[in-house]
Amino acid sequence: MKQSINILISGGGTGGHIYPAISIANELKKKYSNANFLFVGAKDRMEMQKVPQAGYEIKGLWISGLQRKLTIKNLAFPVKLFSSFLKAYKIIKKFEPTIVIGTGGFASGPTLYVANIKGIKTLIQEQNSYPGITNKLLSKKAAKICVAYDGLERFFPADKIVKTGNPVRQDLLNIQNKRDEAISFFKLDQTKKTLLILGGSLGARAINNLIQNNINWLVSKNIQVIWQTGNLYYNEFKKYDDLEGVKTYAFLNRMDLTFAAADFVISRAGASSISELCIVGKPVLFIPSPNVAEDHQTKNALAVVHKNAALLLKENELERFQSVFNELITDENLQHKLSDNIKNLALPDATKNIINEIEKLITNN
Repeated sequence: MKQSINILISGGGTGGHIYPAISIANELKKKYSNANFLFVGAKDRMEMQKVPQAGYEIKGLWISGLQRKLTIKNLAFPVKLFSSFLKAYKIIKKFEPTIVIGTGGFASGPTLYVANIKGIKTLIQEQNSYPGITNKLLSKKAAKICVAYDGLERFFPADKIVKTGNPVRQDLLNIQNKRDEAISFFKLDQTKKTLLILGGSLGARAINNLIQNNINWLVSKNIQVIWQTGNLYYNEFKKYDDLEGVKTYAFLNRMDLTFAAADFVISRAGASSISELCIVGKPVLFIPSPNVAEDHQTKNALAVVHKNAALLLKENELERFQSVFNELITDENLQHKLSDNIKNLALPDATKNIINEIEKLITNN
């Protein structure tokens, strides 16, 4: 009797880890219709809602990150880590996965570590240009590492690396045909330019404050604004809906229409966001979060900026915002250069490429 294919996927914490995991699962489901899928996430994180919404079962580990400054929360970390290893072991023993896939986030560390110990093939999908310590450790025993940037042989065994890109929403591939629909959807003025504000799936206090401080200036420049504040900040900033041409949202679901409506984008520099911005090819100003491990958002943004494909403002440089953004909206040559160059970095077949690597591992099991 043929053994069933059991696929275990671990990733979460932010949308940047969850959506690639779900994209991979959806594509694998098409290929292996009879396969069993199970996700492992961190209790109380957004994957515990998002994964079931996508139609998959998920188990939660009691795990969180180690705080970089001295804090009482760190005292619980060793206990959480031991508890997570134990639960991951029980989950893997019961589920008997054919392969374990990690897309990053707190839970993927214990899950892939246990799989490696048990001799189960693991695949790491590393989204960032600068990997965190967990994936560096896991890479030593991983069967394959799918990456989105060049130069990661500095951190991972070179013979295991495959440059695939990061999974992106497939509905972003043809947004140029959706401009009129997008203008209508957001009730925008066809004659004005539109700025899209993205603070990541959790929202960004610094970006929200920046836009609040400059919203009247932006309106005076004849710029319309689609502003994703994040759920945490929506109640504080929704009052700006009263300004003409300003639309605030806690979260944007129709990203195809959102990008189709935009002429310029201000964004954090999470890996998945960058991959999507490369696909849609709009002029981008990155404001990376300084509050992430290894400062990887700044490193992600610089990998694009060094190819003359985006602009960058660090949080400690935001007083320069008006001069930098004014140059962007008034210089059409700069707009075209940024747009063309960022499109050249796009890897639209990332999900299929990752699936090919997973398929090889399953076939050779």
